Amino acid sequence: MENIIPKQKITYEEFEEIDSKTDEMLEFINGEIYLLSAPSVAHQRILTNLSTEFGIYFIDKKCKHFVAPLDVILQNDQEKHKVQPDITVICDEKGLTENNYTGVPELVVEILSPSTASKDYIIKMDLYMRFGIKEYWIVSPKNQEIQIFSLQDGVYGEPINFSKDEVLKSVIFDDLKIDLKNIF
Repeated sequence: MENIIPKQKITYEEFEEIDSKTDEMLEFINGEIYLLSAPSVAHQRILTNLSTEFGIYFIDKKCKHFVAPLDVILQNDQEKHKVQPDITVICDEKGLTENNYTGVPELVVEILSPSTASKDYIIKMDLYMRFGIKEYWIVSPKNQEIQIFSLQDGVYGEPINFSKDEVLKSVIFDDLKIDLKNIF
């Protein structure tokens, strides 16, 4: 796979051609391709537990949550990207197709792994902020904590930190509360 990922930046159309020729899971951000690796058992346990909590919370609500792999296409007149957040919360289903979602989710969750931490904190955070994703959660399995970044005046400010012994409270969904003892 390494030999088909170009070293220089490419267009989204060039990425689509590469993506169509592989079974690998790929993200495309700022003209670069990122190969997604299989998640760890701890990652999957946290993802399953969070998904369960989201599933209970979003029953009979307009917004719905989706678990990776779901391709989320973020685009405007100047740029186009494809990401696969671990959890994506969508309130406007107009952009939802059988294969992906084109639009701006309300909330995304990324669960850190040693190989993705810098991408999640720098590259994806910048991308999500630029596209106006209102709430971005970064989950640290190692530290057993969740940081919530909320969009205020177009930027993510200081995060709200929740540790494994606390009850997390969403910023944009007032009544979404998750006891983190049930997650880690």
